Amino acid sequence: MCELAWLLSSCVGKGLLERAHSYKDKVAKGLDATMGLFFYPVLMAADILIYKSTVVPVGKDQQQHVEMAQDMAQSFNAAFGREVLVRPEWRFSSAPVVLGIDGNKMSKSYDNTIPIFLPEGMTDKQAWKTYFASIKTDSRGVDDPKDPNDTLMTLYRLLAPEKALEYEAVYVKGGVGYGDLKKRLHDAYNERFAPLRDKRRAVLANDALVEGVLEAGRSAPARSRVR
Repeated sequence: MCELAWLLSSCVGKGLLERAHSYKDKVAKGLDATMGLFFYPVLMAADILIYKSTVVPVGKDQQQHVEMAQDMAQSFNAAFGREVLVRPEWRFSSAPVVLGIDGNKMSKSYDNTIPIFLPEGMTDKQAWKTYFASIKTDSRGVDDPKDPNDTLMTLYRLLAPEKALEYEAVYVKGGVGYGDLKKRLHDAYNERFAPLRDKRRAVLANDALVEGVLEAGRSAPARSRVR
């Protein structure tokens, strides 16, 4: 991948990279933009193009990276006079932007995530207080109609789409409070991820299993290069 990234960098214009949102945002805020940040779209493009990906599922904030990969594939193919790299297309999920507990885009950088695997020693009761009860809402009362695209409903729709569809009619009409949906969201979270947490704990407790998987990976034949 790093080798392809270098080849792409020999074909992509500096102007394309200067239009990257992450780079522009840093510069606009007067922050130092490192070469790593400036070059990151090339590395991401290489990660997409090396596998000849045709469709890339992304969030709204990553759409530009796929579009830049399209431009780089075109520039690379033009430079070598043949269709070497496949043009990828982006595709959004039902929620192009996953909202965090503060209502902004969910990101570890913003410290507003709901982790799949809880921090060591955190109980379910503590998780409820830390991640679910603290989700920001507006001042609408129980009887007031609610926004079907607010943070709570957006997350509930991701975790339990069928239940969310049924609940949405009541939510937008009014008659339920935010606390009720927070509890429903918490239950849906546990229903989806509790089995995975249990499985992860079991794996971590089985050193022989982990070592066996690592050994199998070391002895597996190396993949042939993509040419």
